[in-house]
Amino acid sequence: MTQILMSEASHHRIRDRIAHLAPKLEIVTVPELNRFVRNGVDLVAGDIAPEIVWNTQEAYMSGLLPTLMRALLDSPNVRWLQTFNAGLDLPIFRRIMEKGVRITKSSAQGVVIAEYVLAHALSLIVPIDAQKALQARREWGRTPYREVSQTRWLLVGYGAIGEQIAQRARAFGVDLTVVRRGSDAGLAHRTLPLSRIAEALPDTDVVVLACALTDETRDMCNDAFFAALKPGAILINIGRGGLVDEDALRRGLDAGRAAHAVLDVFQTEPLPEDHWIWSHAQIRVSAHTSNSGDGVQPRADIQFIENLERYLAGEPLMNEAERSEVGLA
Repeated sequence: MTQILMSEASHHRIRDRIAHLAPKLEIVTVPELNRFVRNGVDLVAGDIAPEIVWNTQEAYMSGLLPTLMRALLDSPNVRWLQTFNAGLDLPIFRRIMEKGVRITKSSAQGVVIAEYVLAHALSLIVPIDAQKALQARREWGRTPYREVSQTRWLLVGYGAIGEQIAQRARAFGVDLTVVRRGSDAGLAHRTLPLSRIAEALPDTDVVVLACALTDETRDMCNDAFFAALKPGAILINIGRGGLVDEDALRRGLDAGRAAHAVLDVFQTEPLPEDHWIWSHAQIRVSAHTSNSGDGVQPRADIQFIENLERYLAGEPLMNEAERSEVGLA
């Protein structure tokens, strides 16, 4: 019998949908911090040995992640972790893979993050603020602008989230360049490796960072990046805060190398109250919340159930991470 560890709320959501698998499963739930329950009976940590652990966004938000992760690291039986994360740059994921545990990532947040990117980009390209200012002054004035379909976008990263962004951007007719490793991105007009990103920057109107944080990408948006960027461009970061050298960003904005920055992630989170980014007129700040759409958890539930069926049947798992993603050969 396969033991699965998950939050109580997660089990409540999916129990009817995995009832057909019940004879093969032993479900242990975490209703609160450091508490484990099986079939209504409390267990001590030493009595559990999960083969599967499911980390959900709801478990993270309710503070249960430390209990789940501690049980995972302590158990010799864990074979598979399904996590709500799209990126695996946190050191704990390396420790987990070093134990021989398979990790599958979530693609559930791709839809809402793509909507976040498009909403901000469109609202900055179309002169909505200028129109609002004219209205406030009761002034009948024209607000010409470059049509979205005439803009050039640079998308750095083409995983599950990047592909969702590309689908929506292409629907508006933008010219799309993708920076990624490996083969061409199907939705892109052209694909470049990161080593050639400077070639695209002088003609780019919108840069979207949707890549993983690695030694290669850390501080990629530095002074040289902004010096090469088309004046007036928009930078949107929904990847990781470490992708952007924040001091270089300030210099780039103040010099007009970028007109606006939309930041959902930061070098330090939460962003300190006295940080200059809060008050910079050209920056929009959100608190790592671009993934907070109401469809994320339902999609994540569906993904876990399908992967669970695949796991029990010995079939390949969806969105399985490679060892290189956590820095292992």
